[in-house]
Amino acid sequence: MADLRVTVRTGPASEVDTPLLVVQQFERDEEPRGAAGDVDRMLGGTISRIVRQGDFHGRKDETLVVYAGEREAGPQRVLLIGAGKREDYTLDRLRGAIATAVREAGKLGVTRMAVALSHIGMMSEHMGPTLAARGATEGAVLARWSFRELRSEQDEDQSTPLEELILIGGEGEEDAIRAGARDGEVDARAANLARTLATRPGNVATPSHIVEVARELAEQHGLEIEVLDRAAMQKEGMGALLAVAQGSEQPPFLIVLRYNGAGEGERPIALVGKGVTFDSGGISIKPADRMELMKYDMSGAAGMLAATAAAAELELPINVVTVLPCTENLPSGTAIKPGDVITSLSGKTIEIINTDAEGRLILADSLTYVKRYEPAAIVDAATLTGAVVIALGNHAIGVMGNHGDLIDELRAAGQRTGEKAWPLPLWDEYRKQLDSQVADIKNTGGRGAGSITAGWFLKEFVGEEVPWAHLDIAGTAWADEERQPTGKGATGVPARLLIEWMRSRASA
Repeated sequence: MADLRVTVRTGPASEVDTPLLVVQQFERDEEPRGAAGDVDRMLGGTISRIVRQGDFHGRKDETLVVYAGEREAGPQRVLLIGAGKREDYTLDRLRGAIATAVREAGKLGVTRMAVALSHIGMMSEHMGPTLAARGATEGAVLARWSFRELRSEQDEDQSTPLEELILIGGEGEEDAIRAGARDGEVDARAANLARTLATRPGNVATPSHIVEVARELAEQHGLEIEVLDRAAMQKEGMGALLAVAQGSEQPPFLIVLRYNGAGEGERPIALVGKGVTFDSGGISIKPADRMELMKYDMSGAAGMLAATAAAAELELPINVVTVLPCTENLPSGTAIKPGDVITSLSGKTIEIINTDAEGRLILADSLTYVKRYEPAAIVDAATLTGAVVIALGNHAIGVMGNHGDLIDELRAAGQRTGEKAWPLPLWDEYRKQLDSQVADIKNTGGRGAGSITAGWFLKEFVGEEVPWAHLDIAGTAWADEERQPTGKGATGVPARLLIEWMRSRASA
């Protein structure tokens, strides 16, 4: 599918030639305002009558198509979208509204759609043209993504993909709108790349495939890349990562990407992403029901890879080093067993209690490895624990770490992108659950506080000297139900959060 074309227009929305014009209406507003009012006058008061008669209430994601009739110029249709209560309107609400509009446009067979940004800016006291353009573009690009590359035939009921998004602003706002649209497009394309990688089945998106994609992105964006194979990892002493990989015939890899946007004197930020391309649980095998979804167990690596490429595309003035451990976790005669003791890159010995707690093992060696770059901060992301779903459901990333300011930065970035994160404590009392009678540490701490003890396990390999935060995305990387703006399936979490965090770091 070709990229969405985004164009900018200024002037009254009622004068823009488009098959579909999108305007939003708040719940409890008796009269349309701003661009909606302008369009209402063009329609002879039709919107006002619809609202007064109670045929449209402005509730969140409520939609109604109004036809403009025979006219020589201007919009052919107007799509009213409910914005909900005015006090609840946010940038994420805007993304969802535009995503809804894109899907409605597809049902109508419309390939070109216009959005009045001046109207959106009026709806929120804190949203100027740049943020409005960014949110609208993100919502559109995220909503038009679909995964059809493995179908032999196209669905008969496949909706028409949107080809052009027209952003309508006021006089003098063109540059601000273009800047916002550029950021929104890059952010959403990065998330869509992560969604594509997470959706590809395990026999396609193998560790070798992730290496191929990383090499392509490195060449495209001028990134430095180094790939450690099994022999190189054995030479390094990465016993934890290799222990997970030993049950699979697919070769494991450690991918190291470097983006140098700030020069040699600037310490990099480090991104580490779990890349288990299929997770059966190993000897501690998972139930068969829904095991097919374990292809997305590499969502952490996919998000970090996409975010790194986006940082380069945006030319952010920062340095980034990204480490992606990639392997499968399968049962076989050579697989690691419960009760085994392995030696990690750090020298710490680990007693294996459950082979399905494999993500923390490959992250342990990766976190140890990335410290050699003397990073200013480390952030890792992983579909690490089912326990985080019990704690936070499917709406929040679990975040924990050793540095409160870093956690606050990530939470703020999550609020702005809609990829929300909520902190969990790493109190000393939880560490004793990982005590082992035969090794330095166990790889699980039991059922209680499962996400927290997993975080504590990772902390053992980071220490206290480098600011570090861990994002547990097990509940947010995949959606079983419709979720705006990404719908069902892979969400691309945490690519947009990480890009926004790096953007804020670059501007600090």
